[in-house]
Amino acid sequence: MDLPSWEDPKLGTMKRAALWLVSVVGEGNVFTKEDVKEAFPGVSQADRRVRDLRDHGWQIDTNREDASLGQHEQRFVRQGAPVWEPGKGSRPGTSITQTQRREVLARDGHFCRSCGIAPGEIYAGTYESAQLDIARRVVKQPDGTESVELVAECNRCRVGGRGKTVEFGTILADVEALSGMERRMLSDWIDQDKREFSKVELIWADYRTLPEESRARIRKALNPDG
Repeated sequence: MDLPSWEDPKLGTMKRAALWLVSVVGEGNVFTKEDVKEAFPGVSQADRRVRDLRDHGWQIDTNREDASLGQHEQRFVRQGAPVWEPGKGSRPGTSITQTQRREVLARDGHFCRSCGIAPGEIYAGTYESAQLDIARRVVKQPDGTESVELVAECNRCRVGGRGKTVEFGTILADVEALSGMERRMLSDWIDQDKREFSKVELIWADYRTLPEESRARIRKALNPDG
C-alpha cells in the first residue's frame, strides 16, 4: 500500500511529520529541529507534533536517551502506529503534568525503579550521568484488561522498556507458587525496597559482562583440572 504524501496540506501536522520521518529521514537516521523547520516552513509547533508521535509508540531519541547525539539532534529509531490511517491518530492520553511527575518521583523514592540508579549518578564504566523521567508502563491484569501506570525510570531503562507489557497475573501466580521461605525472603526485600546481593551473585553479574575470551579464563580458574 502506497503511503500518502507527507506534503499533502490536507493532513494534520503530526500525520505529515510521521510520513516525513518515514519517507525522508528513514529509521535509524538523525535529524535536527532545523530540518523540521525547513520541511514545514510557517507551521507552528511542528517540532512538538514530532514529539507527540512518541505517544503513539514512535521511538525518537534525543541526547537524553542516546549520548552520541548532539544537543539539537534527534534519531528516528522506530516507527509506531501509522497515525495517517483513519482512527490511528487520536491522542491516546493526556500528557503527564508536573504535579503527576513530582508525585511519581516522590512515590518511587527519586530513583529508577528498574535499575535503582539515582539522578546524577554515573553509570558504571562510563562518564554518563543518569537522568530520571516518567515512563508509561502497560500492565495486563489477570482478567485480560490492560491499564497504563506511571513509573520513574532512568534514561537508559526508559528506552529499553518502551513497548513492554507487564503480565501482572503471571507475576501474581509466581508469587503464590513460592515456598514459605521464599515468600518471607521476597517479603523482606519488598519491605526494605531493596535486595542485598551476595558476593557470588555480584561476581556472576560481572562475569556476564565479559567477552568470551575472558569468560573462558574465569571458567578455567574455577575448574583448573577440567
